[in-house]
Amino acid sequence: MANAERQPAGLDISTPPAGLKPAGWCRWIVCGLLFAATVLNYIDRQTIGFLQPVMAAQYGWRPEEYADTVMWFMIAYAVGYFIFGRIIDRVGARLGYAAVVGLWTCAQLSCAFVGSLGAFKCAQAALGFGQSGNFPAALKAVAEWFPQRERALANGVFNAGTNIGAVITPVLVPVIMLSFGWRAAFLMTASLSVVWLAVWIVFFRNPRRSKYVSKDELAYIESGIRAPQKSASWLTLLGYKETWAFATGKFLTDPVWMFYLFWLPTYFVNTYHLKVQFIAAPMVVIYLISDLGSIAGGWVSSRMIARGASVNVARKFTMLICACCVLPVAFATLYIHDLWATTIIIGIATAAHQAFSANLYTIPSDTFPPEAVGTVAGIGGTAGAIGGILMTIGVREALRLTHNYTPVFIVAGFIYFFAAMAIHWLTPRLKMVKLA
Repeated sequence: MANAERQPAGLDISTPPAGLKPAGWCRWIVCGLLFAATVLNYIDRQTIGFLQPVMAAQYGWRPEEYADTVMWFMIAYAVGYFIFGRIIDRVGARLGYAAVVGLWTCAQLSCAFVGSLGAFKCAQAALGFGQSGNFPAALKAVAEWFPQRERALANGVFNAGTNIGAVITPVLVPVIMLSFGWRAAFLMTASLSVVWLAVWIVFFRNPRRSKYVSKDELAYIESGIRAPQKSASWLTLLGYKETWAFATGKFLTDPVWMFYLFWLPTYFVNTYHLKVQFIAAPMVVIYLISDLGSIAGGWVSSRMIARGASVNVARKFTMLICACCVLPVAFATLYIHDLWATTIIIGIATAAHQAFSANLYTIPSDTFPPEAVGTVAGIGGTAGAIGGILMTIGVREALRLTHNYTPVFIVAGFIYFFAAMAIHWLTPRLKMVKLA
């Protein structure tokens, strides 16, 4: 039977039928594309953080003006998440992903041609709007291409792209800037996304329509997918506590990652008086450690499920371990004043964040059918972006009142316990809902 005519192999949402074993490699190629897109997403997103000291010197920007620019990005990111989650559920991962990558690539290119702070804020807002679609599209693709027992690992692998992007950026962007100027940094980073977009359009299809998927791999993929259901509206999905569990987790933890992403370069410059070209070393160490956490977090819960643990226990136990690993960062700036000791502690915290996120990202596909995953992911992403806006305001005020980052690191150290408790309180058992 042709791929386009095949029907789902089963309706079990937890484990494959007896005797059905992992087969094929095509789903991992798809995961590799999601990983690459996430790398590029974070290269483009982080570029401004490494160019900010140079641009501030050229244009006379004050710290609060940079904070306002970040806030414009986050506001557009929040709005875009909500919109693109729904769009991607309607048009599918293939077209939806292509649209958001094309949009953020154009925005990144436009940053190279602006000449005023107001125009740059507009360009960053467009960038945030486009980049908001990355995770809803990636989660939608994972829900289509992976059975439940592999989703946390797949999410961990593509989410590791955030760290690789954060590793590449401090190496790539300063080199381009010092060689060709800051405008060239925006042009060259945007050109990488153009290449990815061409590969995505040629290769990616729904599993049943892909000519690269074998019958055995298709049967394994679809062993974790329910029969198709009608998509639900935003209002309907907001009536489920599972939506609020995901949104609350994102609201509490995403701001911490945004703080690391946008403010760590400035933190190292201000605290340890590093020059722009020397920021790369601690940043690379931090995000290499983070990569290990992202993959390990997905592997641990997937391994627990394979050994017989319930999805509920595997996800939440892994999140609790992550919350414990983050805690030392709360005291890093209070008691530690060595660059590399601080770097290692922050690296462990970012690794734990990524491991936490790898499991948090599975909640939409653990609890909702594929037709609603993008919308739920969009709602959660909007909540996370709103939290990021509040974090940006908090960082700005902390720097204005205390002239140091200690209050922010204290919040970053304890917030994951509150997130884990809120998720468990809202969803004592992670199980698939039946949409009304």
